[in-house]
This record gives sequence, C-alpha cells and structure tokens, in this order.
Amino acid sequence: MGNINFGRVLLGGLAAGVVLNLGEYLLSEKVLRTQMKAFFTSHGFPQPGRYFIPIAVVLTLGLGIVIVLLYAFIRLRLSPGPKTAVIAALIAWYAIYVYTGIINGMALAIPENLLLIALAWGLVEYVLAAIVGAWFYKDV
Repeated sequence: MGNINFGRVLLGGLAAGVVLNLGEYLLSEKVLRTQMKAFFTSHGFPQPGRYFIPIAVVLTLGLGIVIVLLYAFIRLRLSPGPKTAVIAALIAWYAIYVYTGIINGMALAIPENLLLIALAWGLVEYVLAAIVGAWFYKDV
C-alpha cells in the first residue's frame, strides 16, 4: 500500500472543483434558471446574499478536493483509473446530491421534474469531475 500524495490530491481536487463549479453554474444559470426563479418567487424565498456565490464556489472547490481524496483512499484498495474515480463520484453524488437533494426537495416541495433533472445532472457532473481529478492524481 502506498502513501497519499496530498499535493496531487490538492491539484486534482482543485481541477475537480473547477468542473463542479462549472457544472453548478450551467445547471443554475442556464438549464434551470427560469424554473428555479419561478419556484423561489412563488414561495417567497429571498435572493441569496452577496456572499452566497463566493462561499458556494469555495465550498465546491473543497468538495472537489474531498472527492479526489476519496479516490486516493479507495484506489489503494481497488486500482487506479476511471472505474475507481466513478466509484468515488458515486459515493459523493449519493452523499451530496441524492441524500440532501431528496430530503430538501421534499421539505421545500421542489417539483419532482426539477429534482430529477438536478439529480441526473449532478451524476454526470460528479463523474466528470472525479475522472478529471483522478487524471491529475499520482502517488508520486
């Protein structure tokens, strides 16, 4: 068993975080913008504060690092490559998108079609991010 190369975790994680941020921007601002704006308006939700975007970007970059760290851990047990990256992505996608998405979706009465689009989008986004991040990761 090898050691974790934390410098490469950071590099790959930031690359994965960029992919995640781009995906979230496209989902929020291009794909679901109109529907989400209508939903927020109809429920009387205020616009996010001015710090929402910078905080979301930083947290999403951190999520990319966590996904690549997970990849680094499980590749010691499985093997390096895209299959292991997809497994890391599925774990993160379930923990972030599926779990919180369904619970929050039910609590806030988010329409099922929006929730399903977001879940499918997130699956593709997380898989792509994990593969990109894994591509940058090397043990040495």
